[in-house]
This record gives sequence, C-alpha cells and structure tokens, in this order.
Amino acid sequence: MHEKDFSDVIDVICTRDPRYLPDAYYFIREALDFAVRMHKKPTEGVLRHVSAAELLEGIRVYALQEYGPMTLTVLQSWGLTCTEDIGEVVFNLVESGKLGRTENDRKEDFGGGYDFASVFARPFQPRQPDTQPEGPSSEVPEQPETAETAAGETSS
Repeated sequence: MHEKDFSDVIDVICTRDPRYLPDAYYFIREALDFAVRMHKKPTEGVLRHVSAAELLEGIRVYALQEYGPMTLTVLQSWGLTCTEDIGEVVFNLVESGKLGRTENDRKEDFGGGYDFASVFARPFQPRQPDTQPEGPSSEVPEQPETAETAAGETSS
C-alpha cells in the first residue's frame, strides 16, 4: 500500500466522516500489521485475515506498548472511545478499498469488545492494598526512643 495513496484515501474518508482524526486511521493500520504478526498470520494472502476479536486484542497490546499510561488520552483525542469506534474506522477503510474483509465480517463484531478505561487506564492506576485491618490492632505500637528513655529516665 503506497503511503501517498493511503493518505489521499484518509483525507477523503475524514471529509466524509469527520468523527475520527486521520491519526486514528494510521494507528489502526499499524495495529492491524501488529495483530497479524502477534497472531502469527501469513504476511500476505487470504490467510492474513484477522477476526474482529484478534484485531481488538492486537490493538490493545499495541496501543499499551506504544503509548503506555497516555493510551486512553491519545485514543480519545483521535475520536476512539470504544471498540465500536474501532469497528467504524475499520469499516471506513474496508469501504474505501484499503482493507479487505470476508463475507462473515461485520461491523457489529467490534461491539462490546472491552471497556477502554478498564484496559487502557486501570493498569496504570495505583493498586489498593489487598487487605485492610479490621478495627484497632491488639498490638501496642512501639514508642519512639527519646533522650530521656534512652538515658533510662522516666517522667514519674
């Protein structure tokens, strides 16, 4: 796929459907290539096809690898807020002739894939301790040593 051709097609798509920035389309194309390698698909031909579920998993892994804690922010800035948006971008590329599909592929296959906040933000949030003590402890906390206690003096 020639970069100039792809860029021209993206310009046309974005004029027709301004919901997603051009970067979303470039990202999906890169993530598709990543998903093909991740799922050990052939680099060319019909067997290169990845399912919606395989593509979504590849996108998740690729996005976290590329953008880390900024993943959710970056994707949202491009208009990608849920897996349904990914399906819209993919099918815009299919309709433009830049991606292929099988007769079984449907835009709806991208619905409900995963929650963006759960997979892109939660891994970077501080973890809560596993258990919290219930009620006051029966142990008496150790008192810090002062000059008087160190010298053996008491205040009685």
